Amino acid sequence: MDFGLVLQTDPPHSQVVGLMRRAERNGFRYGWTFDSAVLWQEPFVIHSQILEHTAKLHVGPMVTNPGTRAWEVTASTFATLNDMFGNRTICGIGRGDSAMRVAGRKPNTLARLGEAIDVIRDLAEGREAVVDGTSLRIPWIRNGRLPVWMAAYGPRALALAGQKADGFILQLADPYLTEWMVKSVRDAARTAGRDPSEVTVCVAAPAYVTTDDSPDALAHARAQCRWFGGMVGNHVADLVARYGEHSDLVPDALTSYVKQRQGYDYSHHGRAGNPSADFVPDEIVDRFCLLGPAGAHIDRLKTLRDLGVDQFAVYAMHDANEPTIDAYGSQVIPALTDGP
Repeated sequence: MDFGLVLQTDPPHSQVVGLMRRAERNGFRYGWTFDSAVLWQEPFVIHSQILEHTAKLHVGPMVTNPGTRAWEVTASTFATLNDMFGNRTICGIGRGDSAMRVAGRKPNTLARLGEAIDVIRDLAEGREAVVDGTSLRIPWIRNGRLPVWMAAYGPRALALAGQKADGFILQLADPYLTEWMVKSVRDAARTAGRDPSEVTVCVAAPAYVTTDDSPDALAHARAQCRWFGGMVGNHVADLVARYGEHSDLVPDALTSYVKQRQGYDYSHHGRAGNPSADFVPDEIVDRFCLLGPAGAHIDRLKTLRDLGVDQFAVYAMHDANEPTIDAYGSQVIPALTDGP
């Protein structure tokens, strides 16, 4: 199993770069950042600094979207970083939640997302693609390589990921839901004539390593990670609106907890103490996140690995980011890999 670190691009950028360097020293192989231009600093500028100050870390957004940037600009940005640093980027992409909604726009349609996946990959790898009716090719690209990984929850999005994406990003760490969603993606890949094993599976969720499993320690960890249930709840609410509260297409284990959701304030998006996440019960925090001593993380990750997860990406937006990165490096990653 590979490991990644996910951060927001809050200023100062030096802190983001420093945490990514710390992660690489601890055996993490991937560095991810949010991409929401109004809420945080421009990620691709900071990606260049992360790549400059690391040796092997692969870097990308978790996730960008096809609505806030022209597709040829996105492709050229990735291709430029790859030319500078040796094909060390990944394009994580989705419909767009905070980036689109904060700017007063709706998330992109799946049809638009599917088209963008093909176009951005083709352009970034030096092939011709049609953008808004015009055939384009970026002539300076040589030996370009850009894996495109898609974030998804609902049945139609999971099918699209299986049909088109090089990787599938699932932003929660519940084993039951992971099994269901990985199967959906791989079934779709198989139906599309692809080898299902070629779709990389990345589970991303907050991880908070505590010194013990006392009630006080676990309560503090939950309080620091409850925001994640609110963030996921934005996507779940969309699914409930589309498919209904109880649907054979979406498990109740995913949708039932948003009944008490009362809107969402993006000014606290992805942050500990987010008041818009007060509706999230402890059970959801425990299911969606990894909390407790290192041994508890190892046990959950072994279960996820057995379900086909190739990478676990740690959201480290809490008050113990450095201790958690270090604990993963000293205890968790060695237990899940052949070496750091």
